[in-house]
Amino acid sequence: MEGNGNLETIHPGKYLADKLSEQSMSRKELAIRTGFSEKHVSTVINGQKSISPSFAKKLEYALKIPASDWLNRQNEYDSALLDYEEKNNISAEELAILKPLKDILEYMNQFQLLPKTLSEPEKILELRKLLRVSSLSVIPKIPYNAAYRAQISNNVAVDAYVLYAWQCLCERLTEKVSINSTLDTDLLREKLPEVKSLMFVEPNAMRERLTKIFAECGIAFCIVKHFRGAPVQGFIKRTERGQLILCMTIRQKRADIFWFTLFHEIAHVLNGDADERFVDFSSVKTEIEARADEFARDTLLDKISYKNFLNADDFSESAVKEFATSQNVLPCIVTGRLQSDGIIGWDCLSSTLRYYEWLET
Repeated sequence: MEGNGNLETIHPGKYLADKLSEQSMSRKELAIRTGFSEKHVSTVINGQKSISPSFAKKLEYALKIPASDWLNRQNEYDSALLDYEEKNNISAEELAILKPLKDILEYMNQFQLLPKTLSEPEKILELRKLLRVSSLSVIPKIPYNAAYRAQISNNVAVDAYVLYAWQCLCERLTEKVSINSTLDTDLLREKLPEVKSLMFVEPNAMRERLTKIFAECGIAFCIVKHFRGAPVQGFIKRTERGQLILCMTIRQKRADIFWFTLFHEIAHVLNGDADERFVDFSSVKTEIEARADEFARDTLLDKISYKNFLNADDFSESAVKEFATSQNVLPCIVTGRLQSDGIIGWDCLSSTLRYYEWLET
């Protein structure tokens, strides 16, 4: 099998032939010294047979080369041969899956999760390892939670391959986050005012401090770029160590949506909605989602104060800013709430809105 196309690793039989030459030993003599037939020796040297553990031990005696050396060479060759055969037997169906994954693969390159200079078959092999599947084609069969199934039934534009790759990306990126403890929901509740105050902090510093606060509470937090085909608000998953990862996107880049979504995800954590894995889609409406929405709304704006603000019926820019100051939030939080509630149009008070472009890089 030595001459298999681009298979670079040589069969250990070639190494055996070189050692026989160095020691001026014939195949026949090696056969006598090892107790194996001359035919067996020849088939190994010709790359037609593997070096077995028993033959490796005999070679140790006959050539003074440890059996482990022979077996390691055989294992290295077998692994290379398997990769070669896998690479050259990839189906057209699996290769086609690379197309919808193009953008997310480029993003993975930025974090050195996937080398840039791979051929398409090599990308498939690396992705199988990264995504922990024997074939990319099995990804749609991997079970997701009810929210994902609801997306499919609602005919929302979800690409199973992109969504799954995005989740795996979240898991890999949060591996770099150092967490101080297991999940502590009581501490998380105590930290809510501090979390809320960070909307006034410079964006990069805000992200760093959010990551630190969540880490203290046993949560690995990360903001991950969103991709077409994965219309996700957030992703929560419990790790094997009992800690949680919490990843968010900022699909529309609006600061008000970011902060509402953040407290929405916090609600899922506090309510125990994410015992194992929870993918949060903006278009899925359930009782669980409604409860999380209510928590986010009331955390950002006091319910009674907001009602009184509506009753005043003054939604000018100055009134919005004054109310925002009284609630210790950015004006965009009030504007976003008014737009979401249908009190004002989506094109109103645009000067009070704020955008987080940096979150998509």
